[in-house]
Amino acid sequence: MRKATLILLQLFLVTALSAQHSIRIKIDNLPAEPRGYDLFIAGSFNKWNPADEQYMFQRMGNGGFYIDLKLAAGIYEYKITRGSWKQVECNPDGKDKSNRILTIKQDETINISIAEWKDYYSDKVIKHTASSNVKIIDTDFYIPQLKRKRRIQIYLPADYSVSKKRYPVLYMQDGQNVFDEATSFAGEWGVDEFLDTSILKRNIVVAVDNGEDKRVNEYCPYIFSLHPDSLKNEKGEGQQYVEFLVKTLKPFIDKKFRTLKESNNTFIAGASMGGLISLYAVIKYPKVFGGAGIFSPSVWICKEDILKLIKAAGGKVKSKIYFYCGKLESRVMVSDMLSVFQELALVSKSKMTTVIRDEGKHNEPTWRKEFPLFYKWIITQN
Repeated sequence: MRKATLILLQLFLVTALSAQHSIRIKIDNLPAEPRGYDLFIAGSFNKWNPADEQYMFQRMGNGGFYIDLKLAAGIYEYKITRGSWKQVECNPDGKDKSNRILTIKQDETINISIAEWKDYYSDKVIKHTASSNVKIIDTDFYIPQLKRKRRIQIYLPADYSVSKKRYPVLYMQDGQNVFDEATSFAGEWGVDEFLDTSILKRNIVVAVDNGEDKRVNEYCPYIFSLHPDSLKNEKGEGQQYVEFLVKTLKPFIDKKFRTLKESNNTFIAGASMGGLISLYAVIKYPKVFGGAGIFSPSVWICKEDILKLIKAAGGKVKSKIYFYCGKLESRVMVSDMLSVFQELALVSKSKMTTVIRDEGKHNEPTWRKEFPLFYKWIITQN
């Protein structure tokens, strides 16, 4: 009888922990701009997809919006967007808004207000913060592999113009967020400020802007679906994008600037989808990239394909790889990253480290804080 009671108690606890609560989020106040747009919720419960149609708000008769969610008890983070991270909510002064926190213990209705939209807030008010050592190579650099154009920026160490030295090169994704607060959608990484003041050996840093509405496609090398229940597949263009980095952009940089061309002096880094494509690049082209910073990689979007690639080609990788993830992102993010790390460790002789921060979130301020630690690690490994 006691054993049966324990089993029933265990079943009760499992059911209680997995119970879905009904949450309604209502938006009552919005900026005065025309409201002929759709609103979306993006958070740790939908892999931060800013345009997930299954997480789109419904309109109310009074001009407001609402969305009904079914979520298990727990703590979640989220923001409201108009379909992209360039159109995300922000503070009244145009500065980036911290992630909203949703603590679920029971069914409830939550009322929120949107103070301002990032893209509506004038660029003139937001101060440009890029260092004088950051230059724009081209606002329309042609990508023949994708038949598109892209802005490319470069950071040259302060002594570049007065020396004859050659420098290692770090290629970074989501270039809008690398150097300048004014062009970032959620805060800059401050790479230039860090390098300007660091006593560590300097690198050249090349930042490639993302493709905005093509960002996910360009940063995913396989066919993918943005939602597990979606029947619509998207075409991944990551193979072509990485080919552009290797066969078009790197030769251009090596020709125009004093670089150390070898793989042990060529690195790549990025976060989220940018972390995923950086991981793919270092595995696909181990003779080109000798190091990588893999921040919060979105492995979920093509996990099985990435694991297959590691099994097939990971044995050729002998790089320095820094894996980072935060516990406040999601359990899936952390477990997926560890799966990739463990699989790669089985077949590769790479020098690798994993860093998992208790307070780490899926945002630029977190990655900005982590970047100096990654940089120091990767340039001090022999």
